[in-house]
Order: sequence, then C-alpha cells, then structure tokens
Amino acid sequence: MEATGSASNFSEVETPLIDGVVDGFIDYKGVEVAERFAYYGISSNLITYLTGPLGQSTATAAENVNAWSGTASLLPLLGAFVADAFLGRYRTIIIASLLYVLALGLLTLSALIPYSDCESDTSCSPPRFQVILFFVSLYLVAFAQGGHKPCVQAFGADQFDTENPEERKAKSSFFNWWYFGMCAGPLVALCVLNYIQDNLSWGLGFGIPCIMMSVALLIFLGGTLTYRFGEKVEEKGAFLRIGQVFVRAYRNRRTTSSSISLEEEACGTLPHQGSHQFRFLNKALVSPDGSKEEGKICSTGEVDEAKAVLRLFPIWASCLVFAVVFAQYSTLFTKQGVTMDRSIGLSFDIPAATLQTFISITIVILIPIYDRVLVPIARSITRIPSGITVLQRIGIGIFISVLSMVVSALVETKRLQIAEEYGLVDDPNATIPMKIWWLIPQYLLTGAADVFAMVGLQEFFYDQVPSELRSIGLALYLSIFGVGSFISSFLISVVDKTTGGNGEDGWISDNLNRGHLDYFYWFLAGISAIAFVIYLYLAKSYIYNRPR
Repeated sequence: MEATGSASNFSEVETPLIDGVVDGFIDYKGVEVAERFAYYGISSNLITYLTGPLGQSTATAAENVNAWSGTASLLPLLGAFVADAFLGRYRTIIIASLLYVLALGLLTLSALIPYSDCESDTSCSPPRFQVILFFVSLYLVAFAQGGHKPCVQAFGADQFDTENPEERKAKSSFFNWWYFGMCAGPLVALCVLNYIQDNLSWGLGFGIPCIMMSVALLIFLGGTLTYRFGEKVEEKGAFLRIGQVFVRAYRNRRTTSSSISLEEEACGTLPHQGSHQFRFLNKALVSPDGSKEEGKICSTGEVDEAKAVLRLFPIWASCLVFAVVFAQYSTLFTKQGVTMDRSIGLSFDIPAATLQTFISITIVILIPIYDRVLVPIARSITRIPSGITVLQRIGIGIFISVLSMVVSALVETKRLQIAEEYGLVDDPNATIPMKIWWLIPQYLLTGAADVFAMVGLQEFFYDQVPSELRSIGLALYLSIFGVGSFISSFLISVVDKTTGGNGEDGWISDNLNRGHLDYFYWFLAGISAIAFVIYLYLAKSYIYNRPR
C-alpha cells in the first residue's frame, strides 16, 4: 500500500505492455538481480569461510549458516509489516538497499583486517573483534534483505493492472520470469565470486557485491517516474481489519450458533465459497446482545478476509520439510564437494560451491520450457489459465525434492565406499578419487524442485492474501525457508550429539570420510516423503481465495 499522490496508480493510468512487461520493469528487476548476486555471493560459500578463516567445525559452521539463513528468511515478515502498514514498498526498498550497501561494506572490512600468529589461514582463529564485526555485518545483511526481498517482488507484481485483460494474462507468467531473472545474480556470483573468494581474496569477494548493490540502487531510483503506485482505498488498514475479526470473534464467543446462522441467512451467504471453514470467526458477525452497532461486529467481507489468511497456515506448515531439504545444498552438499576430486586440467581446482551454478542453470533452462511449452499443453487439457493449479505445481516440486535426497544419499554412499577402498577414511584432508561431477544430479534435482515449488509458493502467497498485504504474503513464503533453516540447524545439532560422542564420529563429522552423511540424507528423504503425503491431503481440501 503506497501513499496517495504518487506518480501514478492502477485506476488512473494505463501503462502499455512491452513484450508482456510494463514500463519500468527492468529497473526493479535489476535491483533484485543485484540483491540476489550479493546474497548468494555471501551465502553460497559462507560455510567455507566459517570452516576456513574463522576455524569453525563442520557441524558448528553448518548450524551457523542455517541460523543466519533462517534469520534472513524470517526478517521479511518484519520488513513486509513495516512496508504494508507504514512506509510503503517503494520507500522500504530504498531504505533496505542503503542498509544493504552499509552491511556489505562492513563485511568487506571485516575480511580485510589482517591478523598474525598463524601458520595458515585455515589453522587459527582470528581476533575476537574481527569475528564480532563479521557476524554483526552478516546479520545486518540479513536485516537489510528482510526489508528488500518481499517488497521488490510485490512492487514488481503491482505493476500489472488486473483490470486490464492483457496485463492480467501477462501477470500469469510474471512469477516464472521473475524467478528466471533472479537466477542471473546467483549464476554470476557462483561462477565468479566463489573463485575470487577461494583463490584471491575474501575481501574482494565481499566487496564486489557492495559495489553492485550501490549501482543497482542508482538504477532503481532512475526509474521512479515510470512506476505504478497503488493508492489507499480502505479507511481501515488490512492489519486492523483482520485483527478486529479475531478480537471480536473472541469477545462474541458466547454468541449462540443459532444467532450466527440467522445472521448468515440475513446476509445471504458469505462472499467466499470457503466461508463455512473456520466458522468460529463468524461470531464476529453478531454480538451476544444482537447489537449491530459499529465497533461491535465485523462485516462479512472482513470475516472472509481473515479466513483467507488463516487458510494459508496449514499449507505453510506442510512445506517446512521442503525448506529443510533446500537448506542442505549450501552447507552439506558443499562440504561433500570439498572432499572430492575437483581438478580440471592440470592446475585448476573448481571451487566446491560453484556446483550450485547447476541449480541456476537448471532453472534458467526449465522455466522457459515450463512457461512456453508445458503450460500451453496443460492449459489445453485442464482449461486452467496457468495450466495446472499453483498447489499442484508446489506438490510436484516437493516430490522432486524427495528424489533429490534419495540421490544425495546414494552418491554419498558411493563416496564413502571409495574412501574406504583407497584407505582414506582416517585422512580428513584427503582428496577422494571420485570426480565432483557425481554431485551434479542432486543439484539438478534441487533446481527442478525450485522451478515448481519455489515459484509456485511465491505466486500462491502473493495471490491468496488481501491486496494490501501482498508484501506480507511474500514474507510468509520466505518465512517457510527461515523456519526450515532453523529446523535444519536443530536436526544437525541433535544428530551430531546423538550419533557421536565417546570418541566416536557421528553422522556429521569433521572428517566426512568417517561420518555418515548418507544416513542423514536418508533420514531427510523419509520425513520429506511423510510431509509430502500430508501436503497432498491439505492441498486437496484447500479452497482458493480467488477463482483459478
């Protein structure tokens, strides 16, 4: 929700589509690409920095990465609240971008501070001040992206006028191509920055994203006059309206069922076909004394709005295990790769984190195929504009993620067998004579899962909330991965403590050759399969807020 009096609004100005995109798209898309470049430039190789220059153990580093990723994915809830309730998306994007630049600058500074008394950069711990500055900067990055991430995408989707048939049709592909564009940032980051960080300088590897974000902010500001800004159409904000429904339903909890039924009949039917769900909220329609005085009851539209938000949470919860699986590619997958043969030619070793580029490459290849080939074919069969429903799309992605864990377990079993065959089990620094390319299938499956589940979740949580709360909707989508990262961190901690101890190596050991990552992957595959079945049940009973 943006301030009235902005450059333009949906009802007053018609902005022509150019190749299916409204004028000004490149500017806010560009700032998102730069933000993803910066974020993945840090996150993709973070575990290497923690176990290298900062000297942490594999389990501790994985827990720290998951904790940071979880925080970064939960903070959008705060950023979205500030944007939707107070500042508006445009102002929040600018403030968050400035904070991002500051955070990246401090992160670069922390990596440039010299320290001595070390035989190598992987065999000692840096000064406490440097560690504190690093983590403060790291969490400042998380705080900045918490304001940036939900607002840029919602602001981009807002540029399409749903009252215009042509723009409404173009918007159906928006989330596909948005995610396609987002992958350009990580792809370059993984190809270039990981090499710079591993072979040249961590300071330079953190400094380049700082420069990129600064340039992107200037580009975004340059497109200001071409943007569409929504205007406030309700006297009461969406937060207040929805909150009042829950408060008044509680206050009117003594209202009899017969009174509620009479009120429903008097109103006809509630405007949404799912209004018979969560009927306890219908108590907000009538007070115990039968009064209809303003301030004591809510309208049918407000009650239906609250129910629409409440219906999201079972789907949200059922996708958490998918997020746990998603957390592994930037932590344990990378540590696997470090132990394997990464040589190309005689003198070049590919950074282990660079294999994450195969996720982006898979997305870049599959999204056009999905949007231009699969959707039209499915549309001709189902008569659904998007080909398949959003929840069907998410379900396919979750199923693929289960397969990715199965493949990961099988590959890790093979790696351990080779380590034992060559007598390398007790050498944590040994290079296993097994090419790192064995990991490519699990990265490809992760990318394929993203094409279906990730894009589907973005569209679902944007589309199924009131228009004024779309930043919050996207923040809810991001929070799945925040909570999922925390769950992953918790699981790693529990597994590390329960499977190790008494001088024995656990599943997730500093010496991966004596550990059993394959057991952990099988464990994740099992709980993912259970979560998938639960998701299917919930998705089948879900009633869309808007006709699909």
